[in-house]
Amino acid sequence: MTETMPLEKPVTDKPLDRIIDALRDDMTAVDSILTDQLNSSTALIPQVAAHLIAAGGKRVRPLLTLASARLCDYEGDHAVRLAAAVEFIHTATLLHDDVVDGSATRRGKPAANRLYGNKPTILVGDFLFSRAFQLMVETGSVDVLRILSKASAIIAEGEVMQLATANNLATTEADHLAVIRAKTAALFAAATEVSGSLSGVGAEKTEALRVYGDCLGIAFQLADDALDYAGDAGTTGKELGDDFREGKVTAPILIAYAAARDDEERAFWKRVIEKNDQQDGDLDHAMTLIRRDNAVERTLDDARRYGAQAKAALDIFPASPLRDDLQGLVDYVVDRDR
Repeated sequence: MTETMPLEKPVTDKPLDRIIDALRDDMTAVDSILTDQLNSSTALIPQVAAHLIAAGGKRVRPLLTLASARLCDYEGDHAVRLAAAVEFIHTATLLHDDVVDGSATRRGKPAANRLYGNKPTILVGDFLFSRAFQLMVETGSVDVLRILSKASAIIAEGEVMQLATANNLATTEADHLAVIRAKTAALFAAATEVSGSLSGVGAEKTEALRVYGDCLGIAFQLADDALDYAGDAGTTGKELGDDFREGKVTAPILIAYAAARDDEERAFWKRVIEKNDQQDGDLDHAMTLIRRDNAVERTLDDARRYGAQAKAALDIFPASPLRDDLQGLVDYVVDRDR
C-alpha cells in the first residue's frame, strides 16, 4: 500500500510553519493512524484512498483539531484520533465531489474517479466515512459523535444544495454562502469545536472554537473562489479558470453578473455559465469583466471580513504564541498563493 506522505512544510507563511512545527509529532501520529486505517483485504480501497491522501495538501483541518486541543490544554491521546477522523471525512467528501463534478484533476494530479472509475471512488469514499466513525467511537464521547455526525450530514446537504445552484445565475449571494457554510465551513467548525468538547473547557470556549472554524472555513472558500480568477496554477494546483470552464457559480461570477451593464453582457454570462457553451476567448473576456468590476477584490474583502470574525472569536483564550499563530493562519488562508 502507498504510504501517506508527510505533511508538506510551506515556505511562505510563518504562522502555519510554526503550527506545523509545534504539532509535527502529533501529525506523525495522525499519519500512522491514516495508514493503519486504510488497510483492507480489498486492494482497491487503499489504492484509491492513498492516491488522494498521498497527493499532499497542507492538512489544515486535522491541524486545526490538534491546535485547538492544545489551545485548550488537552493532554489525552484522543485528539490524534479525531484529527484522523476529520481528515478521513474531508478525503471522503473530495472523492464524492470529484465524481459529482466530473473533475479531471485534484491537487494537480489526475482525480481518483478518472483513474479508478466513478463507482469505486464513491464506495471508497463511503469506506472512509465509516473509518472516521470508528475513530470517533474510540473516544467514548457521545458529544464528539454528535458534532462530527452533524457536520457529515450538513456536508451531504451542501452537496445537494450545490446541485441546485450549479450553472444557475439566479443564485443569490445568500444561496452561495449557504452552500459554502455547508460544504466547507461545517467541517472546519466541527474540527475545532470537537476539540473544545473533548477538552472540557466549557460551552463558551467551545462555541468560540466553533465560530473560529466556521468563519475561517467561509474565508477559505471565498478566497478559493477568488483564486480561480487570480491565482498561480503552479502554487494552487488548479488551472486559472477551472471553475469557469465547469460553469461554476462562485462569488466573482455572481458579482460580475450583477454588475453587467447591458443585455449583451448578461447574455454572455448566461451562455458561458448557464448553458456552459464556451468558445475560444470567452475566459479572457470573462477575466476582463471580472477585473473591471473588481469581483476578485470584492470577494477577498468578504473573505477578510469573515477572517476578522474568526480572529476575534479566539480572544476569549489567554494570549499565547499558539493563539497568535491560529489568528495569523486566517491571513494565510485568505491571501495564500497570490
